[in-house]
Amino acid sequence: MDLYEYQGRDLFAKHGLPVLDGGVAGTPEEARELAARIGDRVVVKAQVKVGGRGKAGGVKLAEGVDEATARATDILGMDIKGHTVHKVMLTTTADIAAEYYFSYLLDRANRTFLCIASVAGGMEIEQVAHEAPDKLAQVAIDAIDGVDEAKAREIVALAGFPAEVVDQVVDIAVKLWAAFVAEDATLVEVNPLAKTTDGTVLCLDAKVTLDENAGFRHPDHEQFEDKAAADPLEQRAKEKNLNYVKLDGNVGIIGNGAGLVMSTLDVVAYAGEALGSKPANFLDIGGGASAQVMANGLEIVLSDPAVRSVFVNVFGGITACDAVANGIVQALALLAERGEDVSKPLVVRLDGNNADEGRRILDEAGNPLIERVDTMDGAARRAAELAAAGV
Repeated sequence: MDLYEYQGRDLFAKHGLPVLDGGVAGTPEEARELAARIGDRVVVKAQVKVGGRGKAGGVKLAEGVDEATARATDILGMDIKGHTVHKVMLTTTADIAAEYYFSYLLDRANRTFLCIASVAGGMEIEQVAHEAPDKLAQVAIDAIDGVDEAKAREIVALAGFPAEVVDQVVDIAVKLWAAFVAEDATLVEVNPLAKTTDGTVLCLDAKVTLDENAGFRHPDHEQFEDKAAADPLEQRAKEKNLNYVKLDGNVGIIGNGAGLVMSTLDVVAYAGEALGSKPANFLDIGGGASAQVMANGLEIVLSDPAVRSVFVNVFGGITACDAVANGIVQALALLAERGEDVSKPLVVRLDGNNADEGRRILDEAGNPLIERVDTMDGAARRAAELAAAGV
């Protein structure tokens, strides 16, 4: 889960990192009240989860309450790379003497954590790596040892931070790692980490990504969810504890197990390439899903107006195929009872535990929407054909 800058700033402040005073506003009136509280000279920053805000006109300096209100009015409602600005953050200003970069992230490729630090802050780190690689330090972080003062000094020395800021940056590096671990983050980034004219080092930006898989340990993270911007289907699926991701295709996908579902996406994409059919979603009902879970999954997928057909691909293990078959029959009956339009065809492939019984249940149900195909490739091809035909 990516956080907005103001949320990242609050999280940094919680862990004792040096940030500017400020707050967030959703209306020009709220911006006026906030500007009156924090000072005459403020920075108004668009809150969107995308880079390039400054170049797009989403970051403005304002002198006085009236100008701060006007700048907030200008920025609210802006479109920045396809993201509409619904909130602005206002902070006090800082006279910057130098800009640095500092981050911790999960390095998936090397199965470790990584610190990236540079004295060339204020621009994209990829640009720094390309134009001034000598100013970039990349240091692997051991998950057990973490970052203590000694490790922080090693990082700061490798990055070449000036002597006059070393102690402050070391302190920030230790606290930032503590925040990274405590919040189960996969990324914490400060760009710029700035030295002001009076020699103080401040975190002037906050980019944070939290690991949603660790959400059960952090009930307070629910406050960070942007429910207004969430896809309605994804939100409904989350409420039913389903692993669902909305895609831009027309073939609904349901499977048991993330690996099988990913393979199903690939097979459907290949089968539908010439027909213009693509997967409409990722939906994993899990290894031990009940008939009710199957019914919940079908309800979500069938309610997507973009879906023209559904491919249910199940390999029975913990989830027996007869339970899946019952779930399919029950879901269709439930939707029909609610008076909903249930007219999208289902292509079902069952294999594994109790597959014969599952097939029997589907055959005896006699529902004209259900079509059984015994092979994965054949079922994918048929689902793609039905979606292309718009049946």
